[in-house]
Amino acid sequence: MSAPLSPQPSSPSPVRPVLRAETPPPRYWRRWTKDAPELQASSSVEGDAADAPSSPGAPGTPAAPAGGGDAGQLESPYRVLIVEDDRPQALFAQSVLHGAGMLAEVEMDAENVIDSIQRFVPDLLLMDLHMPGRDGMALTMAIRERAEYVDLPIVFLTGDPDPEKQYEVLDSGADDFLTKPIRPRHLIAAVSNRIRRMRQRSPVQVIASAAPEATQAPQDLSAETGLHTRSYVQQQLGSALEEHADGGLFFIEIAGALGLRERYGYANYEQLMVQAARQLSAFAAPQPLARLNDNSFLAVARGLSRDALEGFARSLHDQLAKVSLPVRGTETIQLRAIIGYTELNLGFADRDAAIEAAEQATVKARALPGHVAAHVPAPSAKEQARASLADTTLELLFQPIVSVAGGDQAQFQVLMRLRQADGTLLPAAQVVPAAELSGDIVDLDRQIVGRALDLIARRQVEGASMKLFVSQSPQTLARSDAAEWLLAEISRRGIEAASLVVDIRLSDALIHTMALRDFTQAPMQSGVQFCLSQFEPGAEAESLLSLLPLSYLRVSSRFAGAHKDATLRGQLRTTIDLAHRQNLLVIGQQIEDPQAAAAMWMGGVDFIQGNLVQGVGEDLGFDFHNAVL
Repeated sequence: MSAPLSPQPSSPSPVRPVLRAETPPPRYWRRWTKDAPELQASSSVEGDAADAPSSPGAPGTPAAPAGGGDAGQLESPYRVLIVEDDRPQALFAQSVLHGAGMLAEVEMDAENVIDSIQRFVPDLLLMDLHMPGRDGMALTMAIRERAEYVDLPIVFLTGDPDPEKQYEVLDSGADDFLTKPIRPRHLIAAVSNRIRRMRQRSPVQVIASAAPEATQAPQDLSAETGLHTRSYVQQQLGSALEEHADGGLFFIEIAGALGLRERYGYANYEQLMVQAARQLSAFAAPQPLARLNDNSFLAVARGLSRDALEGFARSLHDQLAKVSLPVRGTETIQLRAIIGYTELNLGFADRDAAIEAAEQATVKARALPGHVAAHVPAPSAKEQARASLADTTLELLFQPIVSVAGGDQAQFQVLMRLRQADGTLLPAAQVVPAAELSGDIVDLDRQIVGRALDLIARRQVEGASMKLFVSQSPQTLARSDAAEWLLAEISRRGIEAASLVVDIRLSDALIHTMALRDFTQAPMQSGVQFCLSQFEPGAEAESLLSLLPLSYLRVSSRFAGAHKDATLRGQLRTTIDLAHRQNLLVIGQQIEDPQAAAAMWMGGVDFIQGNLVQGVGEDLGFDFHNAVL
């Protein structure tokens, strides 16, 4: 088995130096921007990346050829077959390439590689050197013996440092040799540049071209799949809401998406989702249905009575469960739908509110035996929540976030509370759920951000910098105007965008991944940074580290007890190492005593936050320069 892609945690040793990322290079957040400068590293990938022509698209999503092709042609996503017997390493590489827009499939058995090449038709093989049975060099020679694969790019990714072995690899027919550990950005650059050059020498794969007008699909249908488009279904939803029409909105989720993707690979998974969409669309006809995002669908059914809505949802669920869909070779699978729905005529303020209601019903349906749930409006609860927030005054509190290595950077976590007319204080844990329920969360969130930006601007005028970490609700960030509003507020005050760090709770990010990823793009490119808070290790949580443009990771408060529990210490160290491999800075929170701080330090944490440093309060005068942990 080969060396891992990135350093793995080892048992603690008193003499082992702790590697951490507590002093990042200047403007390091720009690693996520399209015009980011190349990182300095002694890797052969640097040469490839430097030679790569600039492109307005992501590495794995090439733009149309500049010339020589038919108008309207679009190049298909890059396809990479990962040959690796170590499942965690294979899934790590697959996640990195998926994040760059490529299609990547994993083959863990060397004996099946030829069959996988014939079925998947990759642009490039990313191969491990040391595997049980047939090693990488023997496999490469076997591939090169086939005339149709003489020019197929083969890139080795291994931790073997022996230069003689590298010469043997290249002599066996490989095209390149990359050494582990390798940064995700370098891996993406090496793979995409090699495929780009290969495609320039061979005909470009085309997934869509300008069809004659007579054969084009109607504007409300996707020319690629023949299904209703998302914009058309949302338009139908909007008009139904305006007309207060009878009927329902249905949010349909395919269960076990992450497991399906890991088991069958992205290409087969995507084919499954397209087949599921076609089946659901046929079952829902004549009501329009569209794919909303990765594994969810949206249907608008006008004219149905309240009593008929559950029957419609149950019909979609039951009919899909009876269909056997081909997934790989002769293998078939039956998918399970989870469906939440809401009536259309409940007085939703806009389409987003209706979709959110149906989506929340889907969350409830996950725990129900029948996997179907209805949105139940609670007007009385909403009125009570709004009443509880009336006649209150917003107050901001702060807690310093201190670097374990010391430094002058002033940075605080912003917390909030509301003071009622009688002097009673409502904490954030009570205020936020009430504001979300009453529909006032967007206004509250924007008040908090506005106050925070005013403080940053005031410090800037005084000649001092300050960084503030501000939590925001996913309901606020998922709004279509969220990014535009935030950037306008920053620009109006003339402050450095990197002074603001938006906190995103892990529980919110897991549910609203796609919406949050869409929101983060424009602010990230302007310099706003993002922190994933309350982080708990797990497959889905760890996948967010490559899906969202994060700069910080705040670990769960339970890790503050790591000094009392050896198992917890090991989990903490593994989590910190994982974050550092993603170039993230790690914050340990709720540190109340020196023993907890010592455990965080030994684990490699970058920042500490808690009452040991300073309690929550209104004071912004903490002396970061002389802070001693």
